[in-house]
Amino acid sequence: MVNRPATPESTPARKPAPARPASERRERTRGAVGADAGLLGQSKLHPFGDLHTLQHLSARLARNLRPVFEGYMRAETRCWAEPLEVVRFSDYRAERGDALTAWLPMGMDGRAMLCAVDGAFVVGLLDIFFGGTGTGPATATDLSPAAEALVTRLGAGIADQLELTWEPVARAAFSVGICETNAAHVSGIEADEVMVVTRFGVASETAKPVFVDLLYPVAALKPFTQVLTGKVVAKPAEVDAGWQMALTRAAMTVRMPVRSVLAEPVLPLRRLMDLKPGDVIPIAFNNDVPIVIGDTCVGTGTVGTSNGRAAIRISTLKGPIA
Repeated sequence: MVNRPATPESTPARKPAPARPASERRERTRGAVGADAGLLGQSKLHPFGDLHTLQHLSARLARNLRPVFEGYMRAETRCWAEPLEVVRFSDYRAERGDALTAWLPMGMDGRAMLCAVDGAFVVGLLDIFFGGTGTGPATATDLSPAAEALVTRLGAGIADQLELTWEPVARAAFSVGICETNAAHVSGIEADEVMVVTRFGVASETAKPVFVDLLYPVAALKPFTQVLTGKVVAKPAEVDAGWQMALTRAAMTVRMPVRSVLAEPVLPLRRLMDLKPGDVIPIAFNNDVPIVIGDTCVGTGTVGTSNGRAAIRISTLKGPIA
């Protein structure tokens, strides 16, 4: 009997793998480009290493963007960050193809960046805005002025959350431009520009997710190279000296009631029941009486007069203002 190596014909057939649920991630069509990125001697498209810091910021931004989209979708919304990708702008435009897209120019400290939103998603948001169900025309070929204005408002909300998200790492000012439906009309970004694409999935309840992309040109991120290549540390924001001074001045104007108890005589209930107008209750108090602010005794003082009015001269201070 001779042992022979197993052949494909003699190998028992494997059981088919169980069907996976549909992924919520948008399918990438540039697999070949990603495979070539590791060729020996090929230079990187960006100087930021593994981009872990930017991915961390995108995850934080996704959490901050959820209420922004909920305000327009009028429903409970899920929002998450997809893995980052570094591509040239021409390749990104080729991936989107001829699909209707709202291109919203944005600024990061005056440097150009871009927000790309699916046109069908914008049309649906506009329908919800005017009281509809969000099922806009399936064959929309252009955006109305109202839809473009809606994209600009949505971009303003995204810009506000970008500033809050970036604040622990670096202070940057984000601005919003005028919406375009043709990427060729977007100024400040060339076709061969290297872009870091941060993609955010948005879905309400069990609906099919849509995707909103924020594109950072590498040139816009270069001033933040040090923080993007360092460890992510959630440090508290610096205190604004002007705000702190204004808060202190406002606190100093708060009025607090100040009182002093001269005496607290104790009488039996029988004596209290027999009191009538003209009766005298004898009291005795020490030279120093307590000075009370709120429920806290802050010191003692001597009873006297000042400018013809009863007053207390402070003898000692204790407690929080001592």
